[in-house]
Amino acid sequence: MSDVDNSGMSPPSHRFLPALPLSELPEEGGKAVRVEGRVIAVFRWQGKLYAIDDRCPHAGASLAPGRIVDGTVVCPWHAWRFRLCDGAWADHPKIKVQTYPVQVRDGMVYVGLPEDSQQP
Repeated sequence: MSDVDNSGMSPPSHRFLPALPLSELPEEGGKAVRVEGRVIAVFRWQGKLYAIDDRCPHAGASLAPGRIVDGTVVCPWHAWRFRLCDGAWADHPKIKVQTYPVQVRDGMVYVGLPEDSQQP
């Protein structure tokens, strides 16, 4: 796979930090990673990469092991579905999990964190 950037025009307000080697990310699946103290679920679906907060806001389950169905990840505990593209709960889009821009460089997946989130 060549270098991928699903973030569109990356705003200069994001710092891209290494998350995991692309080879460790399953095809059509996800993996939880820790980036600067945040637990983020990184997904590969239909050749694109997505990153969202790993915790379901309903009951706190990890979203990374959830099934991907039609561009949503299904929470393994209570089947809440979150769109990978924007983090919105498919049944009530006003509820969302945070999304992050993703890049791949030299076989490594990078996740973009907002500049203002930098930890001391």
